Amino acid sequence: MKKVLCLILTAVLLAVCLYPASVRAEEVNIQSPAGLLMELSTGTVLYEKDADTRRSPASVTKVMTTLLIMEALQKGKISLQDEVVTSAHARSMGGSQVYLEEGEKQTVDTLLKCILVASGNDASVAMAEYISGSEEAFVSKMNERAEELGMKNTHFVDCCGLTDSDDHYTTPRDIAVMSRELLLNFPQVQDYTTIWMENITHVTRQGTSEFGLTNTNKLLRSYDGCIGLKTGSTSKAKFCVSAAAARGGITLIGVVMAGEDSKSRFADAATLLNYGFGICNLYTDENRDALPQIAVTGGVKQWISCVYEGEFSYLDTSGANLNEVEKKLVLAEERKAPIKAGDPVGEAQYFLNGKKIGSVPILAEQDVKKAGFADYLIRCLDKLILYEKASV
Repeated sequence: MKKVLCLILTAVLLAVCLYPASVRAEEVNIQSPAGLLMELSTGTVLYEKDADTRRSPASVTKVMTTLLIMEALQKGKISLQDEVVTSAHARSMGGSQVYLEEGEKQTVDTLLKCILVASGNDASVAMAEYISGSEEAFVSKMNERAEELGMKNTHFVDCCGLTDSDDHYTTPRDIAVMSRELLLNFPQVQDYTTIWMENITHVTRQGTSEFGLTNTNKLLRSYDGCIGLKTGSTSKAKFCVSAAAARGGITLIGVVMAGEDSKSRFADAATLLNYGFGICNLYTDENRDALPQIAVTGGVKQWISCVYEGEFSYLDTSGANLNEVEKKLVLAEERKAPIKAGDPVGEAQYFLNGKKIGSVPILAEQDVKKAGFADYLIRCLDKLILYEKASV
C-alpha cells in the first residue's frame, strides 16, 4: 500500500511540474473598475480592464511630476543639493502635505522624499515652481511630455492631483506608460519610492522641528519585491495606485484606478502582480560580446568597428524553454564610404523553436570619410615601405 501511495504521489507531482496550472487573463478578477498590468523592459501589456476610460488619477499624477524632476536633474538644470524656497502658493496646498512654511528652504533631495514617500502636495508645487517658474508653466510641460509619450487620454490641470476638475484625467494604460518611462530611465527613483519611514527637518522662523514621513504605499510592507511607485486618492478619483514590483529579473507595473477603498486597491494590485509573476519568463541578452569588423571600400579607413544598438529582451508567457533561444548575426560583408557613426550595418536576430522572436540593429561605431587622391597615395606608399622592409 505504501508503494502504491508513493507511486500515486510521484505521478501527481510530475503532473504538476510538467503541466503547471495556467491562469488566463480573463480569469483574473479585480474588484476595481479599471486596471492594467505591464512588464517593464518590453512594455508588454499582460492584462487590462477598461484601461482606456478617462478617470481622475489623484496623486498618481505625481508620477509625471517626478519624471520631469528626474529629467531636469539628468540635464543638469537642477541638482539634488539645490535649495528650493517654498512660496505662499505651495504652502497653501491642502490634502496630503508635509507642512512646508512660506519661505522655508528644502533641498531637491528632501522634496523628492516628501513627494514620493508622503505624497506631499506642497512639495510637488514647490518643485514645479522651482523648475518652471510657476505651477502653470510646469503643468504645460507635463502635458507636452504626455503627448510625447503617446498618452492619448491624459490631460493635467495641476502637478499634484489635488484638483477635482473634469479636465484632469488619465487612464490605467497611460499611467503604466509614464510609470515605465520613469522606472526604465531613472531606476534611482527607487531610492525614494522604497523608503518606508524617514524624518525631515523643518527650519522656519518658528524654529527647528522634525517631521516624520511615512510611505502611503502599504504594499512595501506586504508584497514581496515591491519597489513603489505611487498611490492616490480623492473623493472624485476614489483609490488609485501604480504599483511596481521586481522578482527574478522581471519588473511589473500594476495600475489600479477608482478602487472602492484603500484595502481593495492594494489587493487588486497584488492580484495583478501575482498573475504577472506567475506567467512571465524573461530572456535578456545584454549584447556585450565582441562584434567582427566590417570591410570598408573607398574610405580613409579599410575596416570599421560595430556596436549593438542595445540589449535584447523577450517576454514569454507560454512556458517555453528560453534556454533554447538562438542568436544569429547578419552583417554586411562590406560598406562603401562615406559612413556615419550610427549607420545600420546589420542586425542580431533571435530565434526560438525556429521562429524569429526579434532583432537588435548593429551600427557603425565611427565615421569613415570617403578617401581622396592623397589618401590613396599615402596607402600605396605605406604598402611599398612594408614591401621593401620584407624584402631586406
